[in-house]
Amino acid sequence: MESFYDVVVIGSGFGGSVSALRLTEKGYRVGVLEAGRRYRTGDFAETSWDVKRFIWGPRFGLYGIQRLDLLSNVLVLSGAGVGGGSLVYANTLYEPHDAFYTDPQWSDVTDWKTELAPYFAIAKRMLGVTEARADTPADNVLRAVASRLGVENTFHPTQIGVYLGESGVEVPDPYFGGAGPRRSGCTSVGACMVGCNQNAKNSLDKNYLYLAEQGGAVVHADTEVVDVERLESGGWMISTQRPGPRSGRDKNVFFANQVVFSAGALGTTRLLLSLAEQGRLPSASDQIGHLVRTNSEAILGATAHDTDVDYSQGVAITSSIHPEPHTHIEPVRYPKGSSAMGLLGTMLTDGGPGLPRPLRYLRDIVLHPIRWLRSMSVRRWAERSVILLVMQSYDNSLQLFRKRGILGTRLVSRQGHGEPNPTYIPIANEAAKIAADVMNGEPISMINEVLLNRPTTAHILGGAPIGADSESGVIDPYHRVFGHPTLHVVDGAVIGANLGVNPSLSITAMAERAMAMWPNKGEPDPRPAPESVYEPVPPISPDSPAVDPSVLSLDPENRRPM
Repeated sequence: MESFYDVVVIGSGFGGSVSALRLTEKGYRVGVLEAGRRYRTGDFAETSWDVKRFIWGPRFGLYGIQRLDLLSNVLVLSGAGVGGGSLVYANTLYEPHDAFYTDPQWSDVTDWKTELAPYFAIAKRMLGVTEARADTPADNVLRAVASRLGVENTFHPTQIGVYLGESGVEVPDPYFGGAGPRRSGCTSVGACMVGCNQNAKNSLDKNYLYLAEQGGAVVHADTEVVDVERLESGGWMISTQRPGPRSGRDKNVFFANQVVFSAGALGTTRLLLSLAEQGRLPSASDQIGHLVRTNSEAILGATAHDTDVDYSQGVAITSSIHPEPHTHIEPVRYPKGSSAMGLLGTMLTDGGPGLPRPLRYLRDIVLHPIRWLRSMSVRRWAERSVILLVMQSYDNSLQLFRKRGILGTRLVSRQGHGEPNPTYIPIANEAAKIAADVMNGEPISMINEVLLNRPTTAHILGGAPIGADSESGVIDPYHRVFGHPTLHVVDGAVIGANLGVNPSLSITAMAERAMAMWPNKGEPDPRPAPESVYEPVPPISPDSPAVDPSVLSLDPENRRPM
């Protein structure tokens, strides 16, 4: 089967869904290619033990929403499925720290804070951002941690993309004035990261992607892109296959005049590196894979000895603290019964100079065998645990590249620009120890940290960063690949700086800005010619908006209900 589109969008996450909607509004015929499956309310796993619907591993017949990629320097958690990371993320939608806007990678291009401000506002309204109810047992633990660290004044509720509404009650589309699906209020069971079967999570299939499909965009699920080839006519041929244990089955070909890469930082970088290896992206290949950011993250926490308190209550993330100016900590939870991720946890072990961390871990096992056994137990782990997500906005990075081996070509990493990617964050371990003391439990590390000295990130970024020219980036400030103006990158791969917060809102805002500069189909392109010095382009209104513009008005009197 062959399909022809004006634009093919590879991926359906925060970049791809925005691109699909905005280009459809502007009259383009859009096809969206998504390697993962389409999940609807009720299709998600009931608990994380249902690995076929929770973990992504098509080689083993697993088609869930949670990807895990172990690189040389970090374990990466990301999403899969129609809606991308929005299916598995914790709904957290913050604007970034100021260091993001002033990072040397792109600060000379424009005043990013001013230019992105209106698009952050639109993104918040489209994603239904509201304030979490920070009144759960996990929030009480974080308050206590903040108090002992002397930063209680920094405690605040999280900005989230959840329809809180009346618990479990379905109402007519509270967001788009009749243009969206029916929704139900949140039941606060903590299932956001396993899959929301309550129809309360504002995942992309309920806003951007839903409206794009209503406008004519076609989403092809179970469609993994394996190659993108330039045609003599100037267009592109996109080769795909169905993911699964039998590699290469159900092959298909799509044709497009333009291509938008939105497969997430890892997916997009992996594909661009493959194309560069084949000599297809000579103008951009030197910078592909550079400035990969982990958000300078650590994931750790604490597990109580008993089950007197149920820490799984509430939305996945409900509050935040800032123990240091560049450090951000959030409490995270899985729903009752979803203890599979506890298999990655073990006894907390400090890093730092001196004895290597793996040896410290083995020493601690010998000295504290009971503590170690307790830390390894996953009995009612979700109800007994508070996960701490620690993010920083420091300038450190990795570089990704492809390496051939016995089992084929794989993506690997090494230290990149800036300070080394941290494998141990002292303030994070201190917070975990305090949390464990408050909970009468054990502090926990991720086992990959203590055994392999590889931290965990749920927010991998970069690999195809924006730059002023091809010597400093992969794409120009209009998101066009240098040397290939009909190829675009619109996802987390373009972000060349650590945000210090959850990146989903930033990716959405940057995608909104990129798409706002596209012309309506058949009209002149207002963007300067490739390789030109950057000039701001006023946003171009779509010919066929999917939502009444007044619904997204910045006027508080016209804001849609939250």
